[in-house]
Amino acid sequence: MQSRRSLWTLAIVSVALFMVTLDNLVVTNALVSIREDLGASLEELEWTVNAYTLSFAVFLLTAAALGDRLGRRAVFAAGLGVFTVASAAAALAPSTDALIASRAIQGLGAAVITPLSLTLLSEAFPAERRGLALGIWSGVSGLGVALGPVVGGAVVEGFSWQWIFWLNVPIGLALAPAALSLLTESRGPSRSLDVPGVSLASAGLLGVVFGIVRAQALGWTSTTVMASIGVGAALLAAFVAWELRAKAPMLPMRFFKNRAFAATSGVSLAMFFGAFGSIFLLAQFFQVAQGYSPLEAGIRTLPWTAMPIFVAPIAGVLSDRIGSRPLMAAGLALQAVGLGWLALVSEPDVAYGVLVPAFVMAGAGMALVFAPAANAVLGAVRPSEAGQASGAMNTIREIGGVLGVAVLASVFTHVGGMSSPADYVDGLVPAVWVGAAVLAAGALVALLVPGKGAVAADPAYDGQVREAVAA
Repeated sequence: MQSRRSLWTLAIVSVALFMVTLDNLVVTNALVSIREDLGASLEELEWTVNAYTLSFAVFLLTAAALGDRLGRRAVFAAGLGVFTVASAAAALAPSTDALIASRAIQGLGAAVITPLSLTLLSEAFPAERRGLALGIWSGVSGLGVALGPVVGGAVVEGFSWQWIFWLNVPIGLALAPAALSLLTESRGPSRSLDVPGVSLASAGLLGVVFGIVRAQALGWTSTTVMASIGVGAALLAAFVAWELRAKAPMLPMRFFKNRAFAATSGVSLAMFFGAFGSIFLLAQFFQVAQGYSPLEAGIRTLPWTAMPIFVAPIAGVLSDRIGSRPLMAAGLALQAVGLGWLALVSEPDVAYGVLVPAFVMAGAGMALVFAPAANAVLGAVRPSEAGQASGAMNTIREIGGVLGVAVLASVFTHVGGMSSPADYVDGLVPAVWVGAAVLAAGALVALLVPGKGAVAADPAYDGQVREAVAA
């Protein structure tokens, strides 16, 4: 009976994460159609993406805290409901403003689904089988990444942009009741909600992420960007100070005294910065520099985006056997080499076959990090603290992705642009080199994660038995 419930949990949380991942990526291929249909300006188009990103990044920690307080199954199902309703609202949006508002609510739903899917999954499987489950979970997420550009291009070309949102509705309607009836309810160690912590974290993340997002359009030295990031950073500092003395903190600061948790957080930040910042530019290369349609461009990125489907489950199994450190270090190194290859060979008329080996290396490298990083973070905390750890990891990853897109886009626009294929490549190459350098630094950080033997021998790193580490 327990085994069947575990499998149902794996299926439900994986499909939910697939829906969220797919939705985030299909929108990028629909922006041209949305502009033509709704008469959106360039800034409004940016906000159809940014509204989702802001809401998602800001509410990850809060969603994990609410799950701990109110029940993870109940909050997860509510997140599915919010995401489904917001998807229908986006499909029916009569104006750009309505679409942007719907996207922000979608981001809220996704912020609930993403960390709680990991927490529910970790509770459903014992530690010795968790790596395999996380590998499958990561592989299904990778399927969403792989199919996002392809599905987006196919739907936009074959139907209309509204259908990229309608796709979520039947999935959400099926998953929400299934989650309520088949998942096991659980709560975190604290029954009280850390209201000051929630408020400070949400406001601080909003300031930092808003500043990063606006930096691409306004410049990093603009008053708006500097003030937003400065205020956000100050609020996050106040959040840390509060959490250090709170009786029931939403994010215990002692997590970061744990070398496994702290180093894996650095790995996640570096990977999402380098990988997703580079993908943002490389995904447009085939359309802008080589003239392919959205669907054709999406198909050509499959050697990169599809690799996690095949490699992530294997990486999950291996992380149980050999530990997370060698897999994460190898994965980041592979991505750095792959991006370096792309930076060296990229030309407006480069042959597709020259790019494929680099795409495969980068995709395989991503897959080697996803499940082992999740396993390392969950293994560094008590099982009852999995929700807090998951929320923190996902927030750090999302900030890394937002920062990577903003920084690499700034490098791109500083030395290149969209005016011609040659101009695009002039901006692409140095931006990708920056991404490769960040990933190489992340590979070095991964070496700081304790090895499997060290984790087993030191109860400070054993999430099943360790006691709180004294300050």
